[in-house]
Amino acid sequence: MRPLAWLRPRVRAADYAYALRHEARALLGRRTDPARYLSPPSSARDSSPGGTDRPDRAAAHVPALLLPGVYETWRFLEPLAAHLATAGHPVHVLSTLGINRRPVTDAAARAAEYLDEHDLTGVVLVAHSKGGLIGKTLMLADDGARVAGMVAVATPWAGSPYARLFPPGSAVRHFSPRDRQVLALARERAVNARIVAVAPSWDPHIPGTGELAGARRNVRLAGAGHFRVLGDADLLAAVRSAVRELGAEWESPAEP
Repeated sequence: MRPLAWLRPRVRAADYAYALRHEARALLGRRTDPARYLSPPSSARDSSPGGTDRPDRAAAHVPALLLPGVYETWRFLEPLAAHLATAGHPVHVLSTLGINRRPVTDAAARAAEYLDEHDLTGVVLVAHSKGGLIGKTLMLADDGARVAGMVAVATPWAGSPYARLFPPGSAVRHFSPRDRQVLALARERAVNARIVAVAPSWDPHIPGTGELAGARRNVRLAGAGHFRVLGDADLLAAVRSAVRELGAEWESPAEP
């Protein structure tokens, strides 16, 4: 084995290049009105396996709420927003998060306020990295009753040992495996069955499998990278499928 091959420098470089490119696009690019994603185009089609060429009416009843990762704005996930809207889902965003540096509990409270303000129910959370911890915190709160489920991508469910390399007070330091909130969330498993956890084949920021114990489903992607997988076709398909699945169950609960 070549020296430092285990670091996968090429994968890391490609991952960071993706993150920098899309972060710059999110912060400096053309500003898209997020309201455009609330009204899916009338031409939205059912592009699921075995689907028809008719508008995907079922999807139009399943709203999604984007929860970005640390130091990300909602615009970092705009490709996901566009993909879900094209499939027929009304997509909501939390502009008040700004560049997501807020504590997890604060961000979850803002998400709850948004759901209350817009009287949203049956919502499927679509989260990246830290966003998954925000989403789980929301699901465990009173307003979690409004949430049908969550699909979380590359979330540090058990924290990351690399977080300890950051200075105290840093937004990333809170992801230490010894952080009280990370440990508390890991102990709470009541909502895990409503979470689809998606992880890359290798994540430079989160060692291990990235799986969530007791999850509805753990999905392992072929692609590698903490950020770069957000643009993979199989990731987009996995997210779309999970949103429809979780939303459909909310609309048609099982008979007692």
